[in-house]
Amino acid sequence: MLLIFISCVLKNTIYKVFAVISVLLLIGALSVGIGSGLPKAGPLLIGFFLCSAIAFRGHQQLKGFAYTVMIFGSVTMALYYPGYFIEYNGYKLSGLITPLIQLIMFGMGTSMSVGDFVAVVKTPKAVIIGVMAQFIIMPILGFTLANMSGFSPEIAAGIILIGCSPSGLASNVMNYLAKANLALSITITSITTLLAPLITPLLMKFLAGAFIEIDMVKMMWDIFKMVIIPIGAGLLFNRLLKGKSSWLDAAMPVLSMAGIGIIIVIITAAGRDSLLEIGFMLIGIVMIHNLSGYLIGYWSGRMFKMNERDCRTIAIEVGMQNGGLASGIAKEMGKIATIGLAPAVFGPLMNITGSILASYWHRRPPIEE
Repeated sequence: MLLIFISCVLKNTIYKVFAVISVLLLIGALSVGIGSGLPKAGPLLIGFFLCSAIAFRGHQQLKGFAYTVMIFGSVTMALYYPGYFIEYNGYKLSGLITPLIQLIMFGMGTSMSVGDFVAVVKTPKAVIIGVMAQFIIMPILGFTLANMSGFSPEIAAGIILIGCSPSGLASNVMNYLAKANLALSITITSITTLLAPLITPLLMKFLAGAFIEIDMVKMMWDIFKMVIIPIGAGLLFNRLLKGKSSWLDAAMPVLSMAGIGIIIVIITAAGRDSLLEIGFMLIGIVMIHNLSGYLIGYWSGRMFKMNERDCRTIAIEVGMQNGGLASGIAKEMGKIATIGLAPAVFGPLMNITGSILASYWHRRPPIEE
């Protein structure tokens, strides 16, 4: 008992130490930035984000933001030192993106079973509305914002691409925290992901065709090999080894988060120059896209007289996209430094807004209707 107590005290002390260090690093970064310019403040900013991420792990209310802050630190590193994340010993690191997406999708498959789709039979209305909202609201919003942005065609096409992508695994976590309908969330994510090889290329051809040339058949195959094959392998793995791979259940979420982080860093490094030129405007456009998805998704559920839990689910499913898959598609198109920028920005941003929204709803349990 005494050892456990000492361990807890030491653990909390370590988190507090990192919190103090992060504050000192931020003050140092601001001082150096004002005095010598932002280029000199890079190491201090990187240290601030990384120490903050560790400190956040020791605070219950901030714990959910630790991963996102870590991503910010990694992205800052990629912006200051892009050369380390573009190529290593002649190997272009962008080649890691597709295998990482496949690993993430395999993990999704291992956590799925035929039972996950029973909800389609039990609550077809909610599932159909969720899937339709996912593939109507965000693509139209993306197309509208791309036209208004004034960005180059390829960067504008990236905004449309993130809108045409399915919802991601992060939406399931946020729905759980928001006390929404987790079963519905998992079902919508699974169905939109499995439909992506057909629907995403069709939407891109229709909406982004005016910006860039879209090879629809190639895109279908690219998404098929990144989504259907690894998910199928994961489902098979789950069926054959169910109950015998608890280690995998624990490891896959960590590997998925690490994989998404690596993808974002590689894309940031590849598109550094474009990102520095249009960064703030792109962040603004992506923020509008993301927040509008939550808002319109929620009220689309209300329009069809869905209960509060289901409306929350639809809002999060619509607002949170699979940025990793969109990045993989951009890589397969050979446009990672341009089309891949919007997905790279969307990923960390949606985790922040999603966490805030989920925390807000968590404190306000839905009233049973």
